[in-house]
Amino acid sequence: MDNKNKINSSISLTNSQLYVLVALRVLIGWHILYEGIAKLVSPYWSSAGFLLDSKWIFSGLAKTIVSNPILLTISDYGNMWALTIIGLLLMIGLFNRYASIAGMILILSYYLFSPPFVGLEYSKPGEGSYITVNKNLIEACALLVLYYLPTSHLIGLDRLIYKTKVV
Repeated sequence: MDNKNKINSSISLTNSQLYVLVALRVLIGWHILYEGIAKLVSPYWSSAGFLLDSKWIFSGLAKTIVSNPILLTISDYGNMWALTIIGLLLMIGLFNRYASIAGMILILSYYLFSPPFVGLEYSKPGEGSYITVNKNLIEACALLVLYYLPTSHLIGLDRLIYKTKVV
């Protein structure tokens, strides 16, 4: 018996490779979901601090958002709910490719608002010392891998939608 699972018509994965990709999807989903829920349950959370500390090409947009209470509210609720929904979809394997793309866009926006470039200094200390590559860029790239190697039609709720059988 061949222990290969078809991702699409041209890519086959062994069971071990499939399970590693599923673990990656679930772990990223957990991280994104947790970030969303943590913001939803915190009555004082706002994106204002992050936006005010923004540097580089989106700093003007960030300041515009913070200066307008309606835009800031939209930014806050959009961020909280996008994180929560994207994380949940990745964890349960539902609409995996759409969730991967949405997650990439959201996380890359964080990266572009506060990139770890030499010469940019932020008021809040970072989690480490980065030059260009940080956890946001790595997580966005991992989501790109999950977009191109979707596992949810084999292990996830997409399997029910697409009626795929695990070989």
